[in-house]
Amino acid sequence: MTLEQKIGQFFFPAVFINDTEENIQETEHLIKEYNIGGLTFFHSRASAATNYETKKKVEFNDDSFERLKELIVRFQKCATTPLLMSIDAEWGLAMRVEKTPQYPYAITLGALPISSKKLVYEVGKQIGLDLKSAGIYYNLAPLADINNNPNNPVIGYRSFGQNKEKVARFALEYLRGMNDVGVLGCLKHFPGHGNTSVDSHLGLPVLEETLEQLLENELVPFIKGIANNVDSIMIGHLAVPALNSGKNTSATLSKSVIENLLRKQLGYDGLVISDALNMHSISKLYDTKGQLEWEAFNAGNDVLCFAENVAEGIQEILKNAKPERIEASFDRLWKLKQKAGILSGNTAPQGSFDFEATSVLNRKIADNCITKIKDNNNSVTVFDAKNRDQLAKLSLYKNKGNVFFKTLSTSLPSPEFAIEMGNNLEIYELEKNMVNFDTVIISLFVPKAKPLNNFDIEDSVLAFLGNLFATKKCVLYVFGNPYALQLIPNLEQTLGIVQVYQDFTEFQESAANQLLENTECKGTLPVIVNGI
Repeated sequence: MTLEQKIGQFFFPAVFINDTEENIQETEHLIKEYNIGGLTFFHSRASAATNYETKKKVEFNDDSFERLKELIVRFQKCATTPLLMSIDAEWGLAMRVEKTPQYPYAITLGALPISSKKLVYEVGKQIGLDLKSAGIYYNLAPLADINNNPNNPVIGYRSFGQNKEKVARFALEYLRGMNDVGVLGCLKHFPGHGNTSVDSHLGLPVLEETLEQLLENELVPFIKGIANNVDSIMIGHLAVPALNSGKNTSATLSKSVIENLLRKQLGYDGLVISDALNMHSISKLYDTKGQLEWEAFNAGNDVLCFAENVAEGIQEILKNAKPERIEASFDRLWKLKQKAGILSGNTAPQGSFDFEATSVLNRKIADNCITKIKDNNNSVTVFDAKNRDQLAKLSLYKNKGNVFFKTLSTSLPSPEFAIEMGNNLEIYELEKNMVNFDTVIISLFVPKAKPLNNFDIEDSVLAFLGNLFATKKCVLYVFGNPYALQLIPNLEQTLGIVQVYQDFTEFQESAANQLLENTECKGTLPVIVNGI
């Protein structure tokens, strides 16, 4: 390859599974003309995070997976140098593609006891197999971020939690699982995106920690990853003034963060990939096309993810970079392509999904992660109330036909109620119905995983819950992000609280059986929840 062709390898532009033929042909042109190194797949333009927050409508397509496979075969045929296909699939292909296997969020895995870390390994392994079935050999996951800010708008449920040792251990288990089936991984977002309250897709978060504080906490999982020869590390779009002479320079564009801290001080010589260069925290910084790509490469990134100016970026790097720096980055990427086996023609989609294996794994995780936050003889109380015809079941944000209620109904029959939207009329009717019961099992299916707009829990529902807790014996099961508990008034007046994390069928069944059999809950909260 010429130097210019080697520079082309650093570019991993985004490609959208559900896109126009015209856009697909533009990608083919990039592959043929510029010898790009790989592609990063997203569902659609509307689903990309910088657009998603603007509420652009995402059109679902049941054929997305077949289309993904077809595109991968098509794009590889265009490539002189085999492409390293990548995707951000933290909790499986389902994060990006309909009708594909979904695994629990990292926060759910973080609730597992350390003794169950093999389950995290199995998640990594299964996700790796699923990606290979599409022809993808590089997963831009997992997070090594320590989520120590409950108001974090973008990390939260995507992190294994707040304990640095557990985050490090589980991230490495996940990586090992993927590697063992031939899929590359990535620790992100260096130097740590957990203690931020700004979404870097939309603005620039600023970390106020000193280097000493970072070394003590945020950097621990990355240091452990480096010691275990992690495939790659992604740099986050976040500023750490203490590392940049007091300046609010994004880590993605900072030599002091990448070259000085990551490379020299921490001794990392593996591949460094930027976070997506279309993200608003940095994408608007330069008027000249290609300048952002050059600045990101110059700061120390080897691979430029979601680069939008390929032709101009290649020329800027060719004009400004030293040949030995280009060769060093090329060698790092080439080693990963060799490790993934794609240079020997191993690029086609392989195998198929095993949905049954996914379900079995998800059930094992559920049985080991459900967390009892508060228990005052929950099971004894609800069975006593049932015997006295004083028990009701209430489902919030999911109808009465939910699996949790169905699993309870055989052994614990009682009147069931549900609201899927907290309008005043429904709340009023519910309050009237609740008068007839002294004990209520409440299943709260938290509408959203992100904290934006109170996880989409309406104020009317929160007020209703607060009143119910104050007047009835309530056992609350939370299917969703545990941080949602911080919003609910009068939690201290509940009889019991059980954190279930996911609303998968397997989790609903496991939670119901836990209540019916009064079994031990093995999970622990992976984050500190205020008020608990």
